[in-house]
Amino acid sequence: MTGAAVDTPAHLDGGEFLMGNEGPDAYADDGEGPVHRVGLRPFGIGATAVTNAAFTDFVRATGQVTDAERFGWSFVFAGLLPDEFPDTRGVAQAPWWRQVYGATWHHPEGPHSDVADRLDHPVVHVSWNDAQAYCRWAGKRLPTEAEWEYAARGGLEGRSFPWGDDLEPEGEHRMNVWQGEFPADNTCGDGYYGTAPVHAFPPNGHGLHNMTGNVWEWCSDWYDPGYYANSPHDRPAGPPSGSSRVMRGGSYLCHASYCRRYRVSARSANTPDSSTGNLGFRCVAEV
Repeated sequence: MTGAAVDTPAHLDGGEFLMGNEGPDAYADDGEGPVHRVGLRPFGIGATAVTNAAFTDFVRATGQVTDAERFGWSFVFAGLLPDEFPDTRGVAQAPWWRQVYGATWHHPEGPHSDVADRLDHPVVHVSWNDAQAYCRWAGKRLPTEAEWEYAARGGLEGRSFPWGDDLEPEGEHRMNVWQGEFPADNTCGDGYYGTAPVHAFPPNGHGLHNMTGNVWEWCSDWYDPGYYANSPHDRPAGPPSGSSRVMRGGSYLCHASYCRRYRVSARSANTPDSSTGNLGFRCVAEV
């Protein structure tokens, strides 16, 4: 083992909770509402996102080739690239994302970078397919969207964040998100520019770290912005089909000026073969 690779799941008792958000901060087009009552069985969930150390063990054991490695490139935040880095194709609606050839889970900013000095950071540049493969190897699975939100809330209902409604209670940073003016100026007030170690901030009421901020996390569900309107009460698992999978929690690039999705109710999605430098996952274990 590479060290710090195994994370013991936190046991959650399950039960009922209110899922979703219809408040003024909700993104209606994302389908954050209506608020609805959900019932869940007990389950275990990783206290942290899967780390580079853990993913290294997985790749060594299985020879897994990730989607980013097969495609030959992935998306990297431009601010993490050296000043002399050659121009590459950007994303039309989000020009801060750059197509970087050779960017993979073990070379997060391209061939000039490495994870050797960040083994306790969350693995990134992993697609939903890659996350599924890791979970199968570990004898676990991805959380459903309902399980993820229940876990992220940490026992609180109707709150924006795992600890309450204040982004920075009494001036204390509780998660890794963009500080300053996006995308040109990050003051790093929370201590980090890119990813942070998985235990960087205090846990929520369930003992879980970084459920918001740091990296987006894949869920098992197909994404449908209208799903909540007819979601079943007991153990909802998302629609039967779709084109994109749910991702939750926001990331180190989220900022209120354009993406206030670092909230426990916020939703987003991506295609199952997509990978970026701010997207990871955590696992669920049956109990």
